[in-house]
Amino acid sequence: MTRSLAKHTGLILLALIMLYPVIWMVVSSLRPNDEIFRSPGIVLDSLQTGNYGEGWNALSAPFSHFLINSAIVVLGCIIGNLVSCSMAAYAFARLEFTGKKLWFAIMLGTIMLPIHVIIVPQYILFSQLGWINTFLPLIVPKLLATDAFFVFLMVQFIRGLPRELDEAARIDGAGHPRIFLQVILPLMLPALATTTIFTFIWTWNDFFSQLIYLTDPEMYTVPVALRSFVDATVATSWGSMFAMSVVSLLPIFLAFLIGQRYLIKGIATTGIK
Repeated sequence: MTRSLAKHTGLILLALIMLYPVIWMVVSSLRPNDEIFRSPGIVLDSLQTGNYGEGWNALSAPFSHFLINSAIVVLGCIIGNLVSCSMAAYAFARLEFTGKKLWFAIMLGTIMLPIHVIIVPQYILFSQLGWINTFLPLIVPKLLATDAFFVFLMVQFIRGLPRELDEAARIDGAGHPRIFLQVILPLMLPALATTTIFTFIWTWNDFFSQLIYLTDPEMYTVPVALRSFVDATVATSWGSMFAMSVVSLLPIFLAFLIGQRYLIKGIATTGIK
C-alpha cells in the first residue's frame, strides 16, 4: 500500500512538473502585462480577462480569421492523408507489382529525411506554379501520400487483417477497388482515426512550412499569427499573446480528448501485428 501510494504521488508530481509551463501560460493570460514576468508563480494577484478581448482583435483581422485558415489547411491535410495513404497502404499490403519491396524500402527511407532538406526545391517548384501565398503547397502534397509514417502505419494494420476476407470478396466477383472500399476500409477505422488525430495535431502546430509559404497576413494560420504578436520594434503584448495561445490549444485538447480511445486502439492494434 505504501509503495503504491509513493508511486502514484511521484507520478502526480512528475505530471505537475510537465504541465507547469501550460498552467503558467494559462495563468499569465489572466495577468496584467506588466506582472507576467515578475514571478514564475501560478498564483493570481489580480484577474485580467481583457487580454482575451484585446488579443482577439489585436492583429489585422480578428483571431477567428486565422482559426478558420488553420481549419481549412487541417481539413485538407486530413482528407489528403486519409485518401492517399490508405490507397498506397492497400497497394503495398495486398497488391503484387514489380519492385514492391524496393519501393517500400524507399518509402520507409523518406521517414528519416528532414523537411529542411527538401524545402528549397519544393519552394522553387511551388513558386514556379504560382502557389506561394496560397494553401496549395500545404495541402496538395498530402494528396500524394507523402507522409510515409501513415502509409507504414496502415500497411501494418492491413497486413494483420485475414486474407480470407479478400478471397471471399473475390469469389463474389469483387475487384480490388470494391475489396478496398467495402472490405478493408471499414475495418481500418482505428488506423484511420490515428492518422486523423496525428495529422490534425501536427498540421495545427506546424509553424515552419506555413511561415515559408504564407507571407500575406490575410493567409496566416494560427502559429504564424501568434508569431505576429512578437515585434522587435514595439512592446510585445505578452498577455494577449498568451491568451490567444490558450485559445489555439483548445482545438488540440478537444481533438485528443474525443479521439484518445481510437488513438490508443489504433497504435496498440498496429503495434502487435
